[in-house]
Order: sequence, then C-alpha cells, then structure tokens
Amino acid sequence: MNVWEKVKEVEDYIIKCRRDLHQIPEVGLDLPKTSAYVANELKKMGIEVKEKVAVSGVVGLIKGNNEGKTIALRADMDALPIKEETNLPFASKNGNMHACAHDAHTAILLGVAKVLSENRDKINGNVKLIFQPAEEDPGGAKPMIEEGVLENPKVDAVLGLHAGNLTEDKELKGSIMVSYGNLMACLDSFKVKLIGKGCHGAYPNTGVDPVVMAGKFLSTIQTIISREIAATDHGVITVGKINGGQAYNIIPEYVELEGTVRATDQKVREYVAKRIGEVAKGISETMRGSYEYDYTFGYPPLVNDEEFTKAFIESAKKVIPEEDIIITNKPVMGGEDMAYFLEKVPGTFFFLNNPKAVDGKCYPHHNPKFDIDESLLARGAALIIQGALDFLNK
Repeated sequence: MNVWEKVKEVEDYIIKCRRDLHQIPEVGLDLPKTSAYVANELKKMGIEVKEKVAVSGVVGLIKGNNEGKTIALRADMDALPIKEETNLPFASKNGNMHACAHDAHTAILLGVAKVLSENRDKINGNVKLIFQPAEEDPGGAKPMIEEGVLENPKVDAVLGLHAGNLTEDKELKGSIMVSYGNLMACLDSFKVKLIGKGCHGAYPNTGVDPVVMAGKFLSTIQTIISREIAATDHGVITVGKINGGQAYNIIPEYVELEGTVRATDQKVREYVAKRIGEVAKGISETMRGSYEYDYTFGYPPLVNDEEFTKAFIESAKKVIPEEDIIITNKPVMGGEDMAYFLEKVPGTFFFLNNPKAVDGKCYPHHNPKFDIDESLLARGAALIIQGALDFLNK
C-alpha cells in the first residue's frame, strides 16, 4: 500500500476534523462534545467503539483480515482553560482553547483510522485507537490503563505523537524529533509550609520569621540540582507560587510554597523528592520553626523503547526525507502522560514540528496565540500509519 497516496485522500478530512474540534475545546476528564464527535466519526467508518473509558475516553478497534499482534495508537483530546486570541475563523469562543495541539492529535488519529479501516486487508492483527482525555490535568492515561484499555486484545506496542512548536529552529519545520530512550521528564509537584511564630515587624526577636526561612529554602533547594546530582543528569526544581503574610509590618505565622520537579531518571526524581523535604526540615528546625511537606509523584519520565524506535525510524524513512528525522539525546523537560502507556508496553512517542505564525510570530504551547500548520498534519498521519503497518506485518 502506498501510504502517502492513501493519506492524501483523507488530508482534507483531517483538517476538517481539526477545525471542528478546535471550536469545541473541553477541559479535563469530562469531554462530552469532543468524545461524542470522535465516537460518531469512528462509527461512520464501521469501527468497533467503546465509549466512556475513564469518564470520556474513546477506544476504537480495527481488526485486520489476518490474525496477528495488536498495536495501540494514542491521541489526547483535552484542551486548556485559556481564552483564544488567534482570530482564526474557526477559533474557540467558549473560553477554552486547544493551545497544545491536542485537536491536531485527535484529527490525525481520525485520519489514520479512516485509512486503516478502509484497508483491513493490508493489516495482520489489530489496531487499537486510544482517544484519551485529561492529558493536561489530572491525567487520563493511567485511569484508562486501569480500566483495561491495553487488554482484550492485549496490546503489544504503542505509538503516539505531539505536534506544534517544539523547537526554536524554524528551519526544522516539518521535521520529526525522536529519541531512542528518554524523551521527556517527569511531571511532579510539591507543597512546603514553613511555620514560624508571628509578631510585629519592629520586634522580630519576639517571633520566628518564616519569610527568612523561605528565602534560605529557595536558595538551598537549587543546590540540590547544581551540587548534588551529576551534571550529566537532567533536573529542574521550580517554585512557582509563594504565599505568606498580610501586612508589610507583620511577620506572618507561616509561608507556603508550591513548585514542580522535573527529572528524566527515576532515581534522580526520588532523590530530589527526598532532599527537598530534608532541606525544609533542616532550615525550619535550625531557625526554631517547623514545617509541613507534601510531594506528589505525577507523570513518570517518558522513555521510548530502543528496538521499537529503531524500527519506527526505518518506517519513517519510507514516508519522509531522512534529513527530516532528528534523533535527539537531549530530553525535553516537559511532562506527558503518554509515559504511562510506555511503562506498560514498548513503543515510541515522537514530535512533529509544525508551528504556524500568528501576527508574524510563532507562539509556544499554552499561549492564547498558539497555532499549527495544518498542511503538515498529513505527514503525522503517514508516519503513524507506516509505523503501525510495518510493526504488524513484519
């Protein structure tokens, strides 16, 4: 089967789906309009559909004409609570926005479904289509797995992509980026409450100052990254929220801090989590105070399977120029709950670079002016189809 010929036949359909979905963005696990749209499209293709998996996930199953393995193809469907400022003719008007290309991921997978459902005779085995809610928050992959999405039939491999503005090098537009191993970091969060004793700011000796504690805490936790983990490892600690005090001349009872940790290695992740708590304990107790600490292990590091990725790259060479395939050994510090699927079965997650300028500038993900180049969505579909067919038919 000439994959590009088949994909070009559905290119307009992919773009239509993306624009339809772009106008009805929904947030979190409950995506009634989005999941209904997806399920309806799959049913029109004659695909077996299971709905309401992990609240609003949709799973389609394409059975090939011959027995064989099963590959899962995953797309996330949720949007963000961002008011759109692109001025696109199909822009969202409901206060949410597809500012992270999930509308494109879903549309691409619908295009893939259309091609594969019409060519079952070319498939040995099964293709499981996973349309997932809540990638942004609180996470839809894990509950879908817990509800059995990787079973009946048992999934042997998984493939997915992320589109958008993924590199600052605009010469790489149209390229894909993939790693033989770790591609993305974990997505963890923490809360620290440094507790002192409130008093008047003119008489600090009568109290215990948690603001000073917070200053020492902020500078000290950065030395965990700079002085306690190897320079060749990847780690980030960012405090994004601090709250303490109500008056300029009063030392408060406590200061609360919230932040995120990103690491690409599980041992580094666990070490950083432990050390943040130890720093909070040491500083607060040294300064005659106390502390509370809560660490949330979120999405794990995203790690591609080396052997599957090697095979995927060979498949990619059949549909795009080899120079457009970028192998990276520098993980992205963002997180993705596709990592949960890759923990369970071998597979690959790759980036498709297709940013589009709005008002003369390409904006990053999660920006109200973020947009994508729709002319490259067909490339994403071709890569997934070729990779899936080669895996099933080899």
